[in-house]
Amino acid sequence: MFKVGSIFIPVTDIKKSTDWYVKFLGAKIIDSWEDGAGFYLPAGTTQLALVKVESPQPTEFIIKGEQKNSYFNFVVDDIEAVHQQFRNNDIVTTEIDDFGGMKFFDFFDLDGNPFSVVDEVSDSPFHSDNVRKMQERDKTNK
Repeated sequence: MFKVGSIFIPVTDIKKSTDWYVKFLGAKIIDSWEDGAGFYLPAGTTQLALVKVESPQPTEFIIKGEQKNSYFNFVVDDIEAVHQQFRNNDIVTTEIDDFGGMKFFDFFDLDGNPFSVVDEVSDSPFHSDNVRKMQERDKTNK
Protein backbone atom coordinates (compact mmCIF):
# COMPACT_ATOMS: atom_id res chain seq x y z
CA MET A 1 0.00 0.00 0.00
CA PHE A 2 1.29 3.42 -0.92
CA LYS A 3 0.70 6.77 0.77
CA VAL A 4 2.52 10.06 0.42
CA GLY A 5 5.29 10.13 3.01
CA SER A 6 7.14 13.40 2.52
CA ILE A 7 7.12 16.39 0.22
CA PHE A 8 10.53 17.94 -0.42
CA ILE A 9 10.78 21.70 -0.88
CA PRO A 10 13.94 23.37 -2.23
CA VAL A 11 15.09 26.40 -0.22
CA THR A 12 18.22 28.53 -0.29
CA ASP A 13 18.40 29.32 3.44
CA ILE A 14 17.46 26.49 5.80
CA LYS A 15 17.40 28.64 8.97
CA LYS A 16 15.23 31.44 7.57
CA SER A 17 12.92 28.99 5.78
CA THR A 18 12.58 26.80 8.89
CA ASP A 19 11.53 29.83 10.92
CA TRP A 20 9.08 30.88 8.17
CA TYR A 21 7.42 27.46 7.83
CA VAL A 22 7.09 27.12 11.61
CA LYS A 23 5.65 30.63 12.01
CA PHE A 24 3.27 30.76 9.05
CA LEU A 25 2.28 27.13 8.37
CA GLY A 26 2.41 25.85 11.94
CA ALA A 27 4.96 23.20 10.91
CA LYS A 28 6.59 21.31 13.77
CA ILE A 29 10.22 20.25 13.51
CA ILE A 30 10.90 16.52 13.56
CA ASP A 31 14.64 16.75 13.01
CA SER A 32 17.22 18.75 11.12
CA TRP A 33 20.53 18.02 9.47
CA GLU A 34 23.25 20.09 7.83
CA ASP A 35 21.38 20.74 4.59
CA GLY A 36 17.76 20.18 5.56
CA ALA A 37 14.96 19.94 8.07
CA GLY A 38 11.93 17.68 8.39
CA PHE A 39 8.51 18.72 9.67
CA TYR A 40 5.03 17.46 10.40
CA LEU A 41 1.88 19.53 10.24
CA PRO A 42 -0.75 19.63 13.01
CA ALA A 43 -3.15 17.59 10.81
CA GLY A 44 -2.52 14.78 8.34
CA THR A 45 0.34 12.34 8.01
CA THR A 46 2.33 13.77 5.11
CA GLN A 47 5.63 15.26 6.19
CA LEU A 48 7.47 18.24 4.73
CA ALA A 49 11.21 18.47 4.25
CA LEU A 50 13.17 21.58 3.38
CA VAL A 51 16.30 20.80 1.37
CA LYS A 52 19.06 23.36 0.84
CA VAL A 53 19.76 24.24 -2.79
CA GLU A 54 22.18 26.76 -4.26
CA SER A 55 19.54 28.60 -6.27
CA PRO A 56 15.71 28.55 -6.38
CA GLN A 57 14.22 25.54 -8.17
CA PRO A 58 10.83 25.24 -9.90
CA THR A 59 8.06 23.80 -7.73
CA GLU A 60 5.34 24.14 -10.35
CA PHE A 61 4.61 22.93 -13.85
CA ILE A 62 3.12 24.60 -16.92
CA ILE A 63 -0.33 23.41 -17.93
CA LYS A 64 -0.81 25.46 -21.07
CA GLY A 65 0.66 28.75 -22.23
CA GLU A 66 1.45 30.72 -19.09
CA GLN A 67 -0.99 28.81 -16.86
CA LYS A 68 0.96 27.12 -14.05
CA ASN A 69 0.06 24.67 -11.32
CA SER A 70 1.88 23.89 -8.08
CA TYR A 71 2.70 20.25 -7.36
CA PHE A 72 0.62 20.11 -4.19
CA ASN A 73 -1.74 22.17 -2.07
CA PHE A 74 -2.61 22.76 1.55
CA VAL A 75 -6.17 22.20 2.79
CA VAL A 76 -7.49 24.63 5.42
CA ASP A 77 -10.74 25.00 7.34
CA ASP A 78 -11.05 28.79 7.05
CA ILE A 79 -9.53 30.02 3.82
CA GLU A 80 -10.51 33.65 4.37
CA ALA A 81 -8.74 33.75 7.76
CA VAL A 82 -5.58 32.14 6.36
CA HIS A 83 -5.57 34.52 3.39
CA GLN A 84 -5.94 37.53 5.70
CA GLN A 85 -3.22 36.24 8.05
CA PHE A 86 -0.82 35.86 5.12
CA ARG A 87 -1.67 39.33 3.81
CA ASN A 88 -1.24 40.84 7.30
CA ASN A 89 2.27 39.33 7.38
CA ASP A 90 3.24 40.59 3.91
CA ILE A 91 3.25 37.10 2.36
CA VAL A 92 2.68 37.36 -1.37
CA THR A 93 -0.67 35.80 -2.29
CA THR A 94 -3.09 35.77 -5.15
CA GLU A 95 -6.71 36.72 -4.60
CA ILE A 96 -9.13 34.05 -3.40
CA ASP A 97 -10.75 32.46 -6.43
CA ASP A 98 -13.75 30.15 -6.74
CA PHE A 99 -13.82 27.07 -8.97
CA GLY A 100 -17.14 25.26 -8.81
CA GLY A 101 -17.60 26.09 -5.14
CA MET A 102 -14.02 25.28 -4.18
CA LYS A 103 -12.18 28.37 -3.00
CA PHE A 104 -8.43 28.61 -3.46
CA PHE A 105 -5.49 30.98 -3.61
CA ASP A 106 -1.75 30.71 -4.11
CA PHE A 107 1.00 31.96 -1.83
CA PHE A 108 4.77 32.09 -2.10
CA ASP A 109 7.47 31.22 0.43
CA LEU A 110 10.79 33.07 0.91
CA ASP A 111 12.28 31.44 -2.21
CA GLY A 112 9.21 32.21 -4.32
CA ASN A 113 8.00 28.60 -4.20
CA PRO A 114 4.30 28.70 -5.09
CA PHE A 115 1.75 26.71 -3.11
CA SER A 116 -2.02 26.54 -3.32
CA VAL A 117 -4.41 26.73 -0.40
CA VAL A 118 -7.86 25.22 -0.84
CA ASP A 119 -10.98 24.72 1.19
CA GLU A 120 -12.78 21.46 0.62
CA VAL A 121 -16.30 21.38 -0.80
CA SER A 122 -18.18 18.80 1.27
CA ASP A 123 -20.08 17.26 -1.65
CA SER A 124 -16.98 16.97 -3.85
CA PRO A 125 -15.70 13.44 -4.48
CA PHE A 126 -12.24 14.84 -3.64
CA HIS A 127 -13.22 15.99 -0.12
CA SER A 128 -11.07 14.15 2.42
CA ASP A 129 -14.12 12.62 4.14
CA ASN A 130 -15.36 11.22 0.82
CA VAL A 131 -11.92 9.88 -0.07
CA ARG A 132 -11.71 8.26 3.38
CA LYS A 133 -15.07 6.53 2.73
CA MET A 134 -13.75 5.20 -0.58
CA GLN A 135 -10.60 3.94 1.15
CA GLU A 136 -12.68 2.17 3.81
CA ARG A 137 -14.90 0.66 1.09
CA ASP A 138 -11.80 -0.60 -0.72
CA LYS A 139 -10.54 -2.28 2.48
CA THR A 140 -13.80 -4.13 3.01
CA ASN A 141 -14.07 -5.23 -0.63
CA LYS A 142 -10.74 -7.09 -0.58
